[in-house]
Amino acid sequence: MTGDDPQYDLIIIGGGINGAGIARDAAMRGIHTLLLEARDFGSGTSSWSSRLIHGGLRYLEYGELPLVYESLHERRHLQSIAPHLVKRIRITIPIYKGSRRGRIIVRLGMTAYDLLSLGKNLPRHRMLSREELIAAEPGINADGLRGGAQYYDAQVTYAERLVLENIIAAAEAGAVVRNYSPVTAIEFRDGGNHQVRYTRAGSGEETAVAAPVIVNAAGPWVDRVLALGNKKMPRLMGGTKGSHIIVAPFPGAPKDAIYVEAQADGRPIFIIPWNRQYLIGTTDIRVDIDPAEVQASDDEIRYLIDETNRVFPQANLGPENIHFAYAGVRPLPYRKKGPESAVTRKHIIKKHRGGARGLISIIGGKLTTYRNLARQTVDKVQKMAGGHVAVCRTAELPLPGAIEFEAAEEALNSIESLSVAGRRRIAQIYGGRVQRLQALVAAQPELGATLDAEDTVLVAEIALAVRDEFALHLSDIVHRRLMVGLSADLGAHLTLSIAAAAAAELGWSSEEAERQLGILNAHNARLRRTDSRTGDQKTISDTSSM
Repeated sequence: MTGDDPQYDLIIIGGGINGAGIARDAAMRGIHTLLLEARDFGSGTSSWSSRLIHGGLRYLEYGELPLVYESLHERRHLQSIAPHLVKRIRITIPIYKGSRRGRIIVRLGMTAYDLLSLGKNLPRHRMLSREELIAAEPGINADGLRGGAQYYDAQVTYAERLVLENIIAAAEAGAVVRNYSPVTAIEFRDGGNHQVRYTRAGSGEETAVAAPVIVNAAGPWVDRVLALGNKKMPRLMGGTKGSHIIVAPFPGAPKDAIYVEAQADGRPIFIIPWNRQYLIGTTDIRVDIDPAEVQASDDEIRYLIDETNRVFPQANLGPENIHFAYAGVRPLPYRKKGPESAVTRKHIIKKHRGGARGLISIIGGKLTTYRNLARQTVDKVQKMAGGHVAVCRTAELPLPGAIEFEAAEEALNSIESLSVAGRRRIAQIYGGRVQRLQALVAAQPELGATLDAEDTVLVAEIALAVRDEFALHLSDIVHRRLMVGLSADLGAHLTLSIAAAAAAELGWSSEEAERQLGILNAHNARLRRTDSRTGDQKTISDTSSM
């Protein structure tokens, strides 16, 4: 077995938003940290959310006031440390005759939302009459409409980039971060210096490392990681599946995001302008399968289509209008009974006892509150080590793309090959890191070439993804670095060009390039719900009963 440093202060298992946030905070406090991710950073649950940074208005119904308060204040922090990624969004709530949540209830909820976010940097809510709402959203169904409310939250168009910037910041602070490095075994030792074995990306060799503290931040895979240890552990996770569909702008589509009560089951759903498309979701269904295998079912897709067509009658959406669909598993605590919506969304930082002392498992957590979860976790790590708890600075120090954000425009203007649309696209993905792209182009002018007819995607972006952003596979580059994989055609118009540039950068043989294209095409086929071998539409069985 080979490895680098065999001894760390902290080993984190899981490179989603929580693991990335913990690694950044720990490294900034001087903790010798190793982060291991089985796949690519941010490729699991973090990629499959509704992409909102929000307070969780719905959580007020279940009395989770502390969670709403925490979320609203974390929203403000994220807007400050990642302004290029986290943008404010206006949301409209239509209220219909017979809704479970009438005008009085919605007004009370809105007022509580404002009160819990004192000191926020967003406008207060306002109630709308029926006429005002129709004027604001002419395509909305006016039948039975009583009025509504408008309020502000925030959106992170590219949640994958939020994960990645935490990973980059962690590495810059001294953390060792490894993707495609699955943990194969954990040995809990009585002396407290626990051993972790993992398969190193690239070489495929097994590496052994040790640390007195291990954080299991594997999201819905937490129990599967625990099963790798030499101690029997109780079940902790009981996730629910949330599915979304992505469609083109449709007749009567809303200008703002819509948050509406579904007629079928009373569950609130979002219809959100996103990435020049519309994101519609989500569902909430108990599942008990490998989270990597979940897909949006036919029933879920029909549910989301039907509810959208009800609220926007001109839409006339059908399955053929879907660009792609995705599903993820929320890493919620295990509960045998009760409605899915009632399972708490607050996070639990569980310190294990006995022979597994020194192990922490992260249960739950939201994209919005990852930074505070990380702060609380690292505080516990330092207390367990018996040392001084250093001050957390992650709420004040900007993420890499927010550093010298103002200088990004000047750097972009110096790359003459980019169109106006290209400059806009790159700024919202990389923020201040555009200066690194500029430096690459200055050193290698051929990297300043564009890959598309619209002159929006640079060859330098592939170089940046590989050299600075830990990309190892074609799917990493397309879906989680350049973000073209979230376009209507899943980046198909650029796939071959990106593959050629990636092959040159990574030294792939023609056989390896073909293999990488095959992996990417299989991934895209799942999102499109097509058979990767034939291109035919699949019928995906409903997993809600599993």
